[in-house]
Amino acid sequence: MQELGVVLESETELNAAFTRFKELADRKSEIFDEDILALVSEESVTQDKEQYAFVSLAQHSETGERPSAAIVFTVSGKEVHGKSEGNGPVDASLKAIESIVESGAEMVLYSVNAISGSTESQGEVTVRLQNSGRVVNGVGSDPDIIVASAKAYLSALNKLQSKADRVAAQG
Repeated sequence: MQELGVVLESETELNAAFTRFKELADRKSEIFDEDILALVSEESVTQDKEQYAFVSLAQHSETGERPSAAIVFTVSGKEVHGKSEGNGPVDASLKAIESIVESGAEMVLYSVNAISGSTESQGEVTVRLQNSGRVVNGVGSDPDIIVASAKAYLSALNKLQSKADRVAAQG
């Protein structure tokens, strides 16, 4: 971590990052510096201050069938469950979140990037939401881009809820 210039403020943060590292190592055969940086940057968001936190996601997508998703996340520490269908697995997952939070936000950007260059790479998703003249970005990463998308959406919703992270909409 020191070689990458990463300093974690507490043993709790280090332990949480290490747990996520082990989970990622179980899913990928190679882990790159970029993967570690993504894990740490995600962990550096203080979980205690988040209104919404990702727990799990199940989605189904099959040719000729309408994609569906069921998501579990917490709202102020209380676990909630949402289900929805959509035009694709990402759309279904984000609609499942909206079925619970009813934010009324408009998505103005959705972007997926690979953190490293292999097919086992983590996907990093950026979601930009606009609501009541404010624009916020949320970022999520995971080897599963559907999960990364849900994490990014929840991250953006957290920022919409936080007065400290408000950014004026740019016309």
